[in-house]
Amino acid sequence: MSTEDQNINLLKGFSPLDGLKRDNLAALARKVQLRELSPGQVLFKEGDTEKRTFYIATGILELVDQGKVVGTVEGGSELARNPIAPVFPRRVSARARDRVQFISIDSDLLDVMLTWDQTGTYEVSELQGKPDTGGDDWMTMLLQTKAFHKIPPANIQAIFMRMQQINYRSGDVILKQGTEGDYFYVLTNGSAIVTRETPLSKDGIKLAELVVGDTFGEEALISDAKRNATVTMTSDGSVMRLGKDDFKKLLNEPMLDWVSYDDAQKIIANGGVWLDVRLPSEYENHHLDKAINIPLYFIRLKMSTLDPATKYVVCCDTGRRSSAGAYILSGRGFQAYVLQGGINKEQN
Repeated sequence: MSTEDQNINLLKGFSPLDGLKRDNLAALARKVQLRELSPGQVLFKEGDTEKRTFYIATGILELVDQGKVVGTVEGGSELARNPIAPVFPRRVSARARDRVQFISIDSDLLDVMLTWDQTGTYEVSELQGKPDTGGDDWMTMLLQTKAFHKIPPANIQAIFMRMQQINYRSGDVILKQGTEGDYFYVLTNGSAIVTRETPLSKDGIKLAELVVGDTFGEEALISDAKRNATVTMTSDGSVMRLGKDDFKKLLNEPMLDWVSYDDAQKIIANGGVWLDVRLPSEYENHHLDKAINIPLYFIRLKMSTLDPATKYVVCCDTGRRSSAGAYILSGRGFQAYVLQGGINKEQN
């Protein structure tokens, strides 16, 4: 039996995980692993606010309130089927009495997956049952991104309901550099490549390779600009697309965190970094002190140079390009904020 199958069987023993459909349970199983506590080790302390959901598999966990043991949870018991002390901040501390095995799940991820599992799948059944849609995999991948945790459940339902499936052959161009932006895309089957034509390279330089679950086309929709790159299929496959108006209302607006210049300065003072997404020539002409420069069209390619633990305040002249950059970063788990009005407003 594979580790994933073992994890699935383990998760089936817990509530409400036992109610998840198998595809979503399998996706969750890939995100968790069985961990251990030695006798006396603390799992969490009273007052902790970190949003993690804990389940005990084996051993005995003591629940402690002001130094006194007020309860125990033993792996395999009926009590252990439920999350341990799920209220935040924690009202008790949890300490291992003997060797304890447990699993830990991001609470926001679990909540989103439960919501989707219970409200979404049956409503988009028209997308299922077709061999070229890739099943639920692409949906599950989107739901697992931190960005989707910000989106109201009703919006998630509407997003999947309003998406349209389009099939492509290898070599087909999905969107072309320089054209108007009209759709947001999710690759649901196959693979694709992102290229950008430059004066020195008419064939285009490669910016990224896309696989199932990857999204593209956001930048032009958010900034109301022309497409800044070309996306070409490198195999037969399919995409789901969402119209510009639906994208802005349902997906973009809930994901963006706008900040004033004063609030941005506080973030920078506490270790944050200005991220300027304008062209190098614009940056050289004028930029905020200690800002780093990654042009918007390079942001996917250069994302690996950024620190996921750092807060970034994304800026440009007006806020238009920076909102596109922040959207992309947020979708990949970065803490990204958008400077309201852009750096030109700050100068006035």
